[in-house]
Amino acid sequence: MTESMLLGTDAPLNTVFDAALVDLDGVAYRGPHAIPTAPPALEAAREAGMRIVFVTNNASREPGEVAAHLTELGIPAAEHEVLTAAQAVARLAREQLPPDARILVVGGKGLRTAIDAAGFTRVESAADAPDAVVQGFAPEVSWRELAEAAYAIQAGARHFASNLDLTLPNERGIAPGNGSLVGAVVNATGIVPVAAGKPEPAMFHQAAANIGAERPLAIGDRLDTDLKGARAAGVPGLLVLTGVSSAEDAIRAVPEERPSFIGADLTCLEEPHPAPVREGDAWRVRENVARVVDGRLEVHGPAGMDLLRAACAAAWGAVDRGETLSTFSIPELAVWSSHE
Repeated sequence: MTESMLLGTDAPLNTVFDAALVDLDGVAYRGPHAIPTAPPALEAAREAGMRIVFVTNNASREPGEVAAHLTELGIPAAEHEVLTAAQAVARLAREQLPPDARILVVGGKGLRTAIDAAGFTRVESAADAPDAVVQGFAPEVSWRELAEAAYAIQAGARHFASNLDLTLPNERGIAPGNGSLVGAVVNATGIVPVAAGKPEPAMFHQAAANIGAERPLAIGDRLDTDLKGARAAGVPGLLVLTGVSSAEDAIRAVPEERPSFIGADLTCLEEPHPAPVREGDAWRVRENVARVVDGRLEVHGPAGMDLLRAACAAAWGAVDRGETLSTFSIPELAVWSSHE
């Protein structure tokens, strides 16, 4: 391997790409509070000419509510700049079901509104003989609703899920996500649903098409959804370390989940991203060097994002050559935003 899967730019990301497809939880905000660096970074991106679409696997709220919430947090957004997994799963169901299909919705207001807008007939229980169950996250989803979904699927209804995120970060920690609730239904039925949200590529293609983007950049905090989806969609992906996935997670990322760029937070949109360069058995990013020796990752240079970039290139290259990276061989890497 002579090239890293990490890309490089000589100019700031917010001038290289014409649009940002931005995840919400763990990127723009965490729980009820904006991530402090997010509002000014997104404002600077708009001023540089980037168009913004907020692409979220959360299906519980309507796009207008999401836009209003972002605006209250100091991140001005319009309804048409929000694409939710509820909208995506409604469109997926529309493609696969007859227009007069009966749908049992397990989820929040945002999902119900999206199903209604797609022209389906909503029913309230398995006794109403639904053609499909469409399931999305909402904090108020109860055991009774999960049970009704299981009864309907056992009776022959198809199962659609807005997304399969196992966890949901908030201000108190990591909570169960829609994938965990879907798992309860799958455990009862043995039927795996068709999912619409990330990491499926459809949301990225849909979001870019909605604004006519030619050079979109997908931004997320989770390797298994945001970055895997970006790879699947053929869209460069930026991992920010303000949510679920950590620096160590990035170093250990499997090929289909690897980001094209890594930053501490959204302020990295205002910066060039130097590409790792291979030098013999090592990888260099400016004065930072990393290599894998006998299964151990060795790094040299000042702590920061460039050192992490070099470490990722070295680790990925070694693993792709068939080497085993020792479980305890990754040093702690201090990373931070240069704007803090």
